[in-house]
Amino acid sequence: MANRNNNGDIKINKKDSGDHVQQASVTKSPAKNQTHSAKMPDDEDIYISRIPKAKKTPQKENTIKPVRVDTSFSAVEDGDNHKKKKVKVPVLRMIWFILMLIISIFEIVNIVLIVSENKAEATELMMIFLVFLLVEWAYFFIFCVMFKRRMELEIIGFLFSFIGLAITASVYPDRLMTQFIAFLVGMGIYIVMLWFMENANRVTLTRLPMAAAALGMLALTLIIGSTKNGAKNWIIIGSFSIQPSELAKIAFIYVGAATLDKLQATRSLTAYIIFAAGCVGCLFLMYDFGTALIFFATFLLIAFMRSGDIRSIILICSAAVLGALLIVWFKPHVASRFENYRHIWESMDKGGFQQTRMLIYSLSGGLFGVGIGEGRLRYVYASTTDLAFGMVCEEFGLLMGILILCTFVFLALYTVKNAKYARSAFYSIAACAASGMILIQTALHVFGVTDLIPWTGVTLPFISRGGSSLMCAWGLLAFIKAADIRTYPKVMKELLQRL
Repeated sequence: MANRNNNGDIKINKKDSGDHVQQASVTKSPAKNQTHSAKMPDDEDIYISRIPKAKKTPQKENTIKPVRVDTSFSAVEDGDNHKKKKVKVPVLRMIWFILMLIISIFEIVNIVLIVSENKAEATELMMIFLVFLLVEWAYFFIFCVMFKRRMELEIIGFLFSFIGLAITASVYPDRLMTQFIAFLVGMGIYIVMLWFMENANRVTLTRLPMAAAALGMLALTLIIGSTKNGAKNWIIIGSFSIQPSELAKIAFIYVGAATLDKLQATRSLTAYIIFAAGCVGCLFLMYDFGTALIFFATFLLIAFMRSGDIRSIILICSAAVLGALLIVWFKPHVASRFENYRHIWESMDKGGFQQTRMLIYSLSGGLFGVGIGEGRLRYVYASTTDLAFGMVCEEFGLLMGILILCTFVFLALYTVKNAKYARSAFYSIAACAASGMILIQTALHVFGVTDLIPWTGVTLPFISRGGSSLMCAWGLLAFIKAADIRTYPKVMKELLQRL
């Protein structure tokens, strides 16, 4: 019977003459259960453990493949058990290229139709749209090909922005340049925000300045703002005009998400409630009830994601309802703005003129539309802003209108999926709040013009004419993009190498 060492292992010396055991002696094992992957020399000792033989299972490769980020990296041994990790981030460039090609063909066809209908401004319109196409493809080659970023969100933004530019050019060709400049500024805001939010420390440090900027813009609008369509929400300087409440949406989400850590520690929403109340109060004083409702709904979304306390949300909603009743009680003329709700067909030529025409003309376009520049809704006031969804359905078809709505829903689902894997709570909260704000604004626009809810006159994100609205939409898209860890390959590689 073989002798065993203190650890219970049997020492066997392997000789060149054969595979049988020649001699056994008790020797202390240098390491318990030590294994060697390389072939052992003839004169080296082999230690056999007493552990019962288990069933052989295929050894898993030292490879980690996080499905959620579509990224894989392998660890290979080199030297003295030193592990060197190689991370590879696949980018489906061919898919993005095909999608970009498809939307470019769609855009070129509509550009030809628009230019042929506006021969007087044909040269200017053609130049603007050509620059738009160049910006699209330049972004693709720089950020997708060179920096290896995904393109699903940008493709949505490009397509919807073009539809908005096309509607503007067909109805107001002289205002296309203004809308195009807003698109370029929006793209700039998008790129800068993505760069800025790569470093979470910068976000924390700028939380208070952003809050002050948001309240300052709204307060300044109350002081020097101009009234349009019953709401004092514009600042006009010469030929330049801006709607600060649209830009304040970005700051509203930014501040709310950036203060998450402090609020979780103190279990209190007091700080953000004060900030949100200040913003919503300013909007009520401006009579911009549609934007105020968007802010309030977004606040509820952020507050619930932070605290998860249903009682607090119910208390806040009760206070908001009480405040709304007090406003209607002391200022009855506010309620008159909603007196046509559910009665638009009874006043087709008065208060319900816009909504009834929108319903009639949008359905007359059929599934594929009457063609850009051929619709009749264009002659109705605010057709390119408050009635933009009707313009899309009439001239581009009901299928395009349904596709736009489904895309906004997809954007929300996409955000929820990626937010679960964001690198911090800020990115999760900001992305969900941004997609929620876009979805809420879309619902208010579509359900309002169709008389399913009171019409508040809010714009359709990306598509309605208005520079401030377009810039805000691109800013909100940046929050959604930043929550996806694949947006920052360097950060993702660092996180994966820590696993």
